[in-house]
Amino acid sequence: MKNIISKGFILSGLSNIVAVLILSRFFTNEFIPKHDNVVMSNFGLLMIVVWGFAYISVAKNYFKVKWIVAVFAVEKLIYGLIWLNWRFHNDISPIFNEDIFAGIFYGIYGINDLLFFIFFTYVFIKKIRK
Repeated sequence: MKNIISKGFILSGLSNIVAVLILSRFFTNEFIPKHDNVVMSNFGLLMIVVWGFAYISVAKNYFKVKWIVAVFAVEKLIYGLIWLNWRFHNDISPIFNEDIFAGIFYGIYGINDLLFFIFFTYVFIKKIRK
């Protein structure tokens, strides 16, 4: 089971890093920051990449840092809730028309965050019970 959980941390990290780098075209896609210039500014996107490296950094030793795993869960929950709020107040269709990568980004990032919120919460609860 440890191996599967470790792979979950790596997958979470890679999903942050790879998705941001590809969909932002290595921070040159002007349409992602255009539609949320606070959370998804180029600095915000860079910080998402940094979080991705943080997830990967604990993949082999997550069981030693359960409170960091809790922080990861809270971080993912926050991004997931921000995305839900953004989706309730924004129409994504025009973004797809402007730029397919930005449309994909805004269409999926919160789903990813909410799924990994569940994963990190599961790992934390499993470790706290031991």
